[in-house]
Amino acid sequence: MFKNKKRNRISISLFIFEAYKTIIIITRYREMKSIKFIFVLLFTASFLSLKKDSSTSIFIRLKQKSAEAKAYCKSHNLNTNFCLLIDMSLHSGKKRAFIWSFDKDTIIASGMCAHGCGTKPWGETQSKEKPVFSNTPDSHCSSLGKYKIGKRGYSQWGINVNYLLHGLETTNSNALKRQIVLHSWTDVSEKETYPEGVPEGWGCPAVNNEFMKVVDAKLKNVEKPVLLWIFN
Repeated sequence: MFKNKKRNRISISLFIFEAYKTIIIITRYREMKSIKFIFVLLFTASFLSLKKDSSTSIFIRLKQKSAEAKAYCKSHNLNTNFCLLIDMSLHSGKKRAFIWSFDKDTIIASGMCAHGCGTKPWGETQSKEKPVFSNTPDSHCSSLGKYKIGKRGYSQWGINVNYLLHGLETTNSNALKRQIVLHSWTDVSEKETYPEGVPEGWGCPAVNNEFMKVVDAKLKNVEKPVLLWIFN
């Protein structure tokens, strides 16, 4: 009888001890989950903050460029409703082609844009972070500077539309000779691919198809030529 009571007490004690351990484990697990949740929350907030800061800095830079672009358009008898800005300082895997409305003083559309491969292989992304620019024929490089967007024509690429580009500066004066045109390219992603880049061509500012559709719709309805400015 005494032995049975002793065994029962030991069993109860073991049960209480195991239950206590289980409670400790569950508590610690919940604490770890809470810590993990807080860490994920803080990381997400930090990431979104950095992304917002990056977007803000891009917008400020574009706003500064747009003021200069508007003044240029006024003095050179170009369209003063909108222009196209391409910021080649941005990674090729990010949206860096923009339609800037002078009327609204803001971005009204944005898209992806490929640059020239230069001495790198065509169709690859080896210069996605640091493109090389040149105005030299057969360099396969993009050229910086201001362009007057010219005649609409047929393209074998993308949505089958292109626009002649008349270089207005010494850095892009050979644009027509080099057959540099604004066109779309199906291989250029519709969405940002960063940290990956987009395929590189032979110097034309080649944008994604959907962005080109928006650009084309606007360019078909203008009375004065539109400015395209590629800068770094």
